Amino acid sequence: MLEIEIDGKQVTVEDGSTIMDAATKTGAFIPHFCYHKKLSIAANCRMCLVQVEKAPKPLPACATPVTNGMKVWTRSEQAIKAQKGVMEFLLVNHPLDCPICDQGGECQLQDLAVGYGGSQSRYQEEKRVVLSKNLGPLVATDMTRCINCTRCVRFTTEIAGEMELGQAFRGEHAEIMPFVERTVDSELSGNIIDLCPVGALTSKPFRFAARTWELSRRKSVSPHDSLGANLIVQVKHDAVKRVLPLENEEVNECWLTDKDRFSYEGLSSDDRLTVPMLKEGGAWKQTDWQTALEFVANGLRKTSKENGPGAIGALASPHSTLEELHLLQKFTRAIGSDHVDFRLRQSDFRADGYREGVPSLGMSIADVSSLSRLLVIGSFLRKDAPLLCQRVRQAAKRGLEVSAVDSAADDWKLPVRNRAVVAPSAIVTTLLEVLSALASEKGVPVSEEFAGQLPSVIGDEARAIARSLSSGRKSAVWLGNLVVQSENAADIQLVAQEIARVAGASYGVIGEAANSVGGYLVKAHPLVGGLNARQMLEQPRKAYLLLNAEPDMDFADPVAAMAALGSAPLVVAMTAFKSASLLATADVLLPVAPFTETSGTFVNCEGRAQNFHAVARPLGETRPAWKVLRVLGNLFKFDGFEQNDSEAVAAEVLGEEIASRLSSRISGLSLAPAASASAGLERVSDVPMYAADPLVRRAVSLQKTRDAKAAPVRASASTLSALGIDAGARVRVRQGGAAVECKVVADDSVAANCVRIAAAHPETVALGAMCGQISLERI
Repeated sequence: MLEIEIDGKQVTVEDGSTIMDAATKTGAFIPHFCYHKKLSIAANCRMCLVQVEKAPKPLPACATPVTNGMKVWTRSEQAIKAQKGVMEFLLVNHPLDCPICDQGGECQLQDLAVGYGGSQSRYQEEKRVVLSKNLGPLVATDMTRCINCTRCVRFTTEIAGEMELGQAFRGEHAEIMPFVERTVDSELSGNIIDLCPVGALTSKPFRFAARTWELSRRKSVSPHDSLGANLIVQVKHDAVKRVLPLENEEVNECWLTDKDRFSYEGLSSDDRLTVPMLKEGGAWKQTDWQTALEFVANGLRKTSKENGPGAIGALASPHSTLEELHLLQKFTRAIGSDHVDFRLRQSDFRADGYREGVPSLGMSIADVSSLSRLLVIGSFLRKDAPLLCQRVRQAAKRGLEVSAVDSAADDWKLPVRNRAVVAPSAIVTTLLEVLSALASEKGVPVSEEFAGQLPSVIGDEARAIARSLSSGRKSAVWLGNLVVQSENAADIQLVAQEIARVAGASYGVIGEAANSVGGYLVKAHPLVGGLNARQMLEQPRKAYLLLNAEPDMDFADPVAAMAALGSAPLVVAMTAFKSASLLATADVLLPVAPFTETSGTFVNCEGRAQNFHAVARPLGETRPAWKVLRVLGNLFKFDGFEQNDSEAVAAEVLGEEIASRLSSRISGLSLAPAASASAGLERVSDVPMYAADPLVRRAVSLQKTRDAKAAPVRASASTLSALGIDAGARVRVRQGGAAVECKVVADDSVAANCVRIAAAHPETVALGAMCGQISLERI
């Protein structure tokens, strides 16, 4: 610890701190542009010049390390003169277009010019003009305003992980630009808008929509992935105009994914359902709430009376709030049915009844930075959980060794030390190899149930992964969406948890959606004798309750979902959007509020319950889903449906400590016998980042991005060559009795004898299940 004096105040700071760090600790404000606490030091704007005792000239506070006994003056005559001089140079070429600039009212240059700028410019020469750049559908540019702070350049390199922007030329000719006229395609690209201290980079969807002082700012939580990023939602006239990050070091730090930031565009989609609708004689008609709810209640009573309560099933999206999931399972069970599930994209349910607790990440998000070893199994980490991947990226810079076992070697923009890329059916065998090698490395015997299953031959990749895990000080094993949605999910989880035990590592599941943990907490899944999501489609029910789910996009097998729902006499869809698949299969559509128009709770992957309130009034006759379910309970005169607000609903399930209920372990379940290697092609399915839920699928700008336009069918060049198919050719993909025609793209990240096919994609939904055998044919 070092002692220094800033503006006459004594302060103690850690060795290695800068003057800027010390000033922040004392509350002294030092003007700056290029400095940002999460980025490396550039010291190129020079706005933070301060006077330091015995220094011959002012020094930049952001780049000057503290020494013991140092004396600093931030507001001395010398410091102020230097700061004003820098400001004059920054304004030399800056355009005077504040009235039409989207940054007006929240511009750092504007704010500091008031205190450090002159009343008029001495510059009489012609100002330079810099052409704007095309950075894609999300970020608008006016590069003449740029002051070359390089925050955007450092962000894309250091945080997003790829140098997509750079500074070219020198002096007054310097420009920030993308390389070779490429766009900025990172899933975190919107953060450069927040980082830009001037109006050079602004939000393209928000452009000219409102002024910052016209907007109301309200806190919320993202519903899209398992991290639960904290948001500031900005509203004008009850319409969401912009979404910004709410800083929370424990969760999302000060960043947002583009999905969190721009999905609000879907709220004003033409598909928004704002009035209850009934299907009569095959035609849809608008109706009132009382008529719609009485129709639902009478239909459920009739189904229960004629076929028994077991003829009713409930299927909910894990993107629903905790309160909605709780009341849905409560209502379904009050009717007498245990057929309720939120795990719509899951295929293997063998672990049900063997779980020790609620699956979660097994550690706090903030603790990722302290990991020394990490094994990620079956995850499209960078696209499924971008901000969690960003934490891993920063930890890797500090020495974290990352290993992976998966079926597609996606580029996570971080060094992956060891990687085994195998077909989905071979993941269990590969993990057994890792377990065998790890037990030898650590000198720890494996559990009895695995002793007879360990392979005699161990691959080089498995040995390398085992060596890495065995040398870790603090290790973790994570399971991704590919594992959870796999046909062998239970076996993979059994072996993975044994690897974690032998390695002395924490063990957990990353999770797919905002309430992948919350759904288990409220028991929105079968408990005793109930059918799971897959069984409810394979054994069709007479009536279905759907919550925030679309049959063709949100299920593991969209073909089975459409068939089961299409054959049911009664399908009640509680949804914010009227999709083509719902119009084809449902009998009644109840308009329920998206997350911006309701209150509720999301429980993120670490088990953190985060509640939020509505930021805007419900559109039209939209109602919060928890209120709809409560009224249905009242119509049936069930006990326990008297809640007046969402907090009362949440209190029913969050009464005891959540942490005590978290455990991803499975006990009492035996490992299935090793399956023989598949002779044909295997399907590897991922849910594209911008197709994960109904709201983001309707965000127009996100659907214009490179991620949204990515080819839905990919295979390695060697696989295509063996099939006699040229890369880029049109092919016929067959799965079961279904076939679709698509363009196939060569992608050597995909495992051999596998084809990566996007789920929840219009071109591929007709195929069916997300995993299984497929074939490719030339057209």
